[in-house]
Amino acid sequence: MKRLPRIEQYGLIGDMQTSAHVCDDGSIDWFCPPRFDSAAVFAALLGTQQHGSWRIAPASTTGEWDPGVATERRYRGDSLVLESVWCTPTGSVRVTDFMPPREGAPRVIRIVDGLVGAVAMDSVMRPRMGYGRVSPWIHEVGGRMIAEAGSDALWLDTPIRQVEKDGAVVSSFTVAAGQSVAFALSWQLSHTAAPEVTDPIAELDRTLSFWREWTGQCTYAGPYREDVIRSLITLKAMTYEPSGGIVAAPTTSLPEEIGGKRNWDYRYTWLRDAAATLDALLGSGYRQEAAAWRRWLLRAVAGDPKSLQILYSVTGERDLPERELDLPGYEGSAPVRVGNAAADQLQLDVYGEVIATLYLAHEEGVAGCADTAVLHLRLVEHLARRWQEPDEGIWEVRGERRHFVHSKVMAWVAVDRTIRLAEAGALDIDTDALGALNELRDAIHREVCAKGFDPVRNTFTQSYGADELDASLLLIPRVGFLPPTDPRVIGTVEAVRRELSTPDGLVWRYPTAGERTGVDGLPGDEGAFLLCSFWLVDALALIGRLDEAHILYERLLALCNDLGLLAEEYDPVEERQLGNFPQAFSHRGLIESALLLEQLSTRLTPAPLEATTLHCDGASRRPQHDRRAVAAPSC
Repeated sequence: MKRLPRIEQYGLIGDMQTSAHVCDDGSIDWFCPPRFDSAAVFAALLGTQQHGSWRIAPASTTGEWDPGVATERRYRGDSLVLESVWCTPTGSVRVTDFMPPREGAPRVIRIVDGLVGAVAMDSVMRPRMGYGRVSPWIHEVGGRMIAEAGSDALWLDTPIRQVEKDGAVVSSFTVAAGQSVAFALSWQLSHTAAPEVTDPIAELDRTLSFWREWTGQCTYAGPYREDVIRSLITLKAMTYEPSGGIVAAPTTSLPEEIGGKRNWDYRYTWLRDAAATLDALLGSGYRQEAAAWRRWLLRAVAGDPKSLQILYSVTGERDLPERELDLPGYEGSAPVRVGNAAADQLQLDVYGEVIATLYLAHEEGVAGCADTAVLHLRLVEHLARRWQEPDEGIWEVRGERRHFVHSKVMAWVAVDRTIRLAEAGALDIDTDALGALNELRDAIHREVCAKGFDPVRNTFTQSYGADELDASLLLIPRVGFLPPTDPRVIGTVEAVRRELSTPDGLVWRYPTAGERTGVDGLPGDEGAFLLCSFWLVDALALIGRLDEAHILYERLLALCNDLGLLAEEYDPVEERQLGNFPQAFSHRGLIESALLLEQLSTRLTPAPLEATTLHCDGASRRPQHDRRAVAAPSC
């Protein structure tokens, strides 16, 4: 029986419409064609190999030698083409895994190359449709193996002999030095015509060319360029190309606590997460993705802020009912959920995230858009009527609504960036309305400073009147609500370090309560939240502790797996990654911290904010210091 790999043992391949997770033992254990939120046809990641997988690896030799995991693996250059190499007693072999940018059917291509000697290989593809529930009908048509169940059909093409055995498609072969054997797996609706037989080598060349051209647009040239490029590629891989929607992660129910119940489906587009991702892309020189997301935003919101959801499907669908699947879960972490009930929550910070992204797009020169300007003003008008309500906040608590400080700060950001765009001539707002917005901005600021700050401890708190802290408070100087030199900012940074971080600087989101129900309405604990740890990097840098910020940043880089990928959280005790993987939030944090450190390291004083023209393209909420964080008022 296959041993249970850790989350960080997986690599990601994808075609910007869906993706697959490849373990370092050569097994694809997660694949959801034709798009990210489709039902998995390989779901061993959340169960066992009997729930669907496809392994290509050196054959075991009667117990004398176990191929185990690859001797080494890497992405080929700046691409999403994964190479795994095994060194065996008889020779060495390389397996190259990738998904070509979509042209027709979604495809996983695996090319086996002999490097030295001769190596016996096994390919065992065990498809299980419907998240591992349905064993398909496997048969051969014209030399092509087909696995069909309901509307799903998988077509496996290879020049070597394939047989059906115990519900799997099996091939055994030997590859010698200089020889190559390719496999191409295509998904198609079962009632439609067969997908074309593809040329794997030509597709490899096309895939490498695509990534070479895309990564060539990156404008970041700082000391962490290799890490930034890998994170940018990962974020691009989580973008649904046809619509511009961006998923928070391409997996569901990878646990925040091993054996726990904090297991959620992240294969959807959160306004907040997508905006954050676009922040990182815009800051690194990418504009096209921002324009595509703006169009997605207009379609999803549909011009009616009153019906705004915090998350949608990648194509803007609103109905995302949450249900539980009959799967064991990763390392027994149940339930396994699909859908997400958080879609119906009120999260007031989202308005600030979206509008801050529109503002950043303007600063970055993305072309203006009259339709987006209209939506922008409607969002602010709606926020003005609701900002004083309690909400579920950035962390989507499943307990009672509260007056979360971060939500109020981001409401302030929404109004502040709107005013600045109007003053720059980028939004058409009359004098009276602009005056009312200025009064609203001041009112929000006064209330947060009066009700969200604990003068005894010299720190802002998670919500009005609460004792608990929250890592999102680290964003107060980042978004310009208060200047980094303000004693309340410094006090808050120190309080978070003291109460919410490990000695190594890893940061928890907020206090959890173990077996009891915590402030988030849930039992159980979780790992340190990687995005929050990058926020601490930023906060330390902004308050002038650059050396500490660099040390913590490099410590966080060391938590990436061997392929440069990060999950949502990290367990500092067990020293392992936790949560859905890879996580857009984590990679966004890695990129933005690198950009900020570069800016602050090359000039002691960040340049003041300069207004430019509106562009209407959007993307993430949290501004970088010199372009997005603005001069902060005093209370």
